[in-house]
Amino acid sequence: MKKFIKKLTSPIVWGNLLAMAVVIALLIVGLIWWLGKYTHHGEGIEVPDFSNMTYVKAIAKGDDLGLIVMVNDSTYNKSLPAGSVVSQKPVAGAKVKEGRIVYVTINSLTMPRVAIPDLIDNCSYREAQAKLQALEFKLTDPKLINGDKDWVYGIQCNGKNVITGDLIARESTLTLVIGNGLTDDELEIEEFMDNYHDSLYINDGTTDDETDTFLEVPDIED
Repeated sequence: MKKFIKKLTSPIVWGNLLAMAVVIALLIVGLIWWLGKYTHHGEGIEVPDFSNMTYVKAIAKGDDLGLIVMVNDSTYNKSLPAGSVVSQKPVAGAKVKEGRIVYVTINSLTMPRVAIPDLIDNCSYREAQAKLQALEFKLTDPKLINGDKDWVYGIQCNGKNVITGDLIARESTLTLVIGNGLTDDELEIEEFMDNYHDSLYINDGTTDDETDTFLEVPDIED
């Protein structure tokens, strides 16, 4: 026991322990220094503000700073130029390491398309007008055809008929085809009456009084 205690109090033992402590401390300090260099601790690149830049310019600016600019989403804002950056992550001013990816959302290069709702032969002119304008479509004056008054019989875009579910660019100009309130039977009578009155007059503006004239109204089935 005395020998063991004597060995513990020996200068050689304490010298070895001190040397081991110094070596361990140096290893820890060296590891921390190496990690700092490897991870660029305390260093960083300030992310610029890419807002309203075109995507091409944002990529070029990112390359100059050692950053990677990548699109991860798109949106549509008619007040902004097509292809311009709308938002970014990380935000402008953030400190990041070299090679960091900056994700941006750009303004769509094309107008979003909207599906035509179920309006044809299914609603009135006013209802169809309100629904289409809510979807940001533009409307011309309606096109009138024979049929129930103000009933929607069709929709046209650039002179072509479209149907429910067709994808049309938002803000396109549409024309609603609606009824004028006249049925085919009513038009047939109207046309007959016009022709009849025209037949009562000759070229000099006089009528033939010697001939009895009878009006034959076409039969209209119930």
